[in-house]
Amino acid sequence: MEPTKTPRVLSGRYELSHLVARGGMAEVYRARDQLLDRPVALKVLFPELSVDRSFVERFRREAQAAANLSHPNIVPVFDWGEDNGTYFIVMEFVDGRALSSILRTAGPLHPDRAAEIAADVAGALAYAHRHGVVHRDVKPGNVLITEEGTIKVTDFGIARAVNTEESLTQTGAVMGTATYFSPEQAEGMGVDSRSDIYSLGVVLYEMVTGRPPFLGDTPVAVASKHVREHPPAPREVNPGVPPDLEAIILKCLAKSPDHRYATGDDLRIDLLRFREGRAVGAASPPTGQHPSVTTQSVRALGGTQALPAVGMAEDEGEHEPSRTRLYAAILALLLVALAVVIIFLGNSVGWWHLGGKPAAFAMPDVTNTNVVSAERILARDGLKTKVQPDRSANSTPNTQVLSTDPPKGTAVNRGDKVTLITGNQGPPVRVPPLVDQSVLAAKSQLQQLGLQANVQFSSACTQQNIVCNQSPKSGATIPPGGTVNIFTQSTTTPVPDVIGLDQTTACNRLGQAGFQCGTITPQPSQAPKGNVISTNPAAGAQEPANAAVNLVVSGGPSSVLVPYVIGDTQAQAVSTLQSANLTSVVICQPTGNQAQDGLVQAQSPNGGQSEAPGTAVDITVASFSGCSGGPTSTTPPASTTTTTG
Repeated sequence: MEPTKTPRVLSGRYELSHLVARGGMAEVYRARDQLLDRPVALKVLFPELSVDRSFVERFRREAQAAANLSHPNIVPVFDWGEDNGTYFIVMEFVDGRALSSILRTAGPLHPDRAAEIAADVAGALAYAHRHGVVHRDVKPGNVLITEEGTIKVTDFGIARAVNTEESLTQTGAVMGTATYFSPEQAEGMGVDSRSDIYSLGVVLYEMVTGRPPFLGDTPVAVASKHVREHPPAPREVNPGVPPDLEAIILKCLAKSPDHRYATGDDLRIDLLRFREGRAVGAASPPTGQHPSVTTQSVRALGGTQALPAVGMAEDEGEHEPSRTRLYAAILALLLVALAVVIIFLGNSVGWWHLGGKPAAFAMPDVTNTNVVSAERILARDGLKTKVQPDRSANSTPNTQVLSTDPPKGTAVNRGDKVTLITGNQGPPVRVPPLVDQSVLAAKSQLQQLGLQANVQFSSACTQQNIVCNQSPKSGATIPPGGTVNIFTQSTTTPVPDVIGLDQTTACNRLGQAGFQCGTITPQPSQAPKGNVISTNPAAGAQEPANAAVNLVVSGGPSSVLVPYVIGDTQAQAVSTLQSANLTSVVICQPTGNQAQDGLVQAQSPNGGQSEAPGTAVDITVASFSGCSGGPTSTTPPASTTTTTG
């Protein structure tokens, strides 16, 4: 970090300390918030951008949108301001390293760690997308990793202040971003949340291979490759990439947005499935997307979990030497022997019990003790714990155990879970002084204290977005989670007409008019999926600045997406289909492979297809015991029919 030549204080509050990084549009400094006495990060716009009033206004709107994102994997925005023509955004200071720095020094990451990082980023993106914010600049430099390993995504929404054409032509603005462009972004077309999915796929590709999928002499050359060329399969660059993870990456990198994951949540679920060793739902790339054999295509040929690597090798004309197979067999035998030793050792010391249930004992009495002591007592007896506050016990400290489930004296076994029911009242919170702060900074400060902000508009106030009064007053104490009313100038603006626009564009239009994007409610409609069909308040209604406008968007014709359940147990598959408003028909299929007993081998319709609600999905379940009496001895749910095959 570079120390600033002369200590500088912006807005009489933020004292700049060190230059942390430079980007294409701003410099990032470590600073100290003198009012709250805490470190913060200040993103300061370059002077040449600060003279563009339309850019500054968009920048302010995006800062407000980003400030409304509260997620553990998103760097929060605390405030924004201007000081003698210098515009800046105040963010949480993250003590850690950028993923880009880690990749430069450490090279490719272990596939499990790469999937773990990508899953957290996908969760952050999904949260932002639900709130109408598309990042547009997902890259390793915007993924921060703390010393504790926590993932933090930064610069949410800010990159949207620069359009794609400017990004491709402005010197220095794209050298680190064209590498991660989606095809539609590179072509200057409108983008939505699936563009971020593509960019995250590029980041994941780089994490496991050590290089991005496309390289070129200029940003325009790289952007052109995103549009016209297919990347080398990750396993061609690094054979150590697991096939399932490769399938996930290639689905993210599909040229057509319709062939990628529909949401960040869908991508996150598949990444977590990979981490757990379960079958992933990544579909084979559509025709023309990529020629490589995928995990799912191998499964479709009847392969077992040992087949993907073998299938890949045979498809490429390679043959594993017999010596390698011999070593693999010896290793498998050693692992089996080790597992047997661990099982019997664990049984001897009481970790688990073979040949019968463990001896039951009476649930200890831990009521009226603090939570830490109760957890320690129960852990000694091999019991797991979960803390659950009693919402009605507002006068009791939240560190005191009021009761347990199961109650004291109940017969329990090692490994059972015990719920510790506690009070719900923490210590009172002192209300801070908020008058003369920006509304954004006041809301952030209250959030940090665990309090709620209720913004109200008053004709007695003389400045927009500046707090002129508060209730309760500074210094008062209120219960945790309490609400503080903050007052600012009352102004009204007509709600713009956004009907017919897609969700992202509508939220952008509302933000430019001074409103927030409120709740997003899907509703079946013949309008294009994702387009706004109504707003509340309606277009033209006069509303205060910064008010929330709720959107009803088209969910498309009444249909549901069939989930991918191959590899799940019968119970999991039936439950997943029921949750998707579908019925299921279980078809029993005899198998000689006990490892496949009870697992779904095939489904029809396939995962990812759109079907009418209530459609029956055939799931073929393997049965090691035969099918004369059905695949299981339990009665299927009411919505399930069982047949034998």
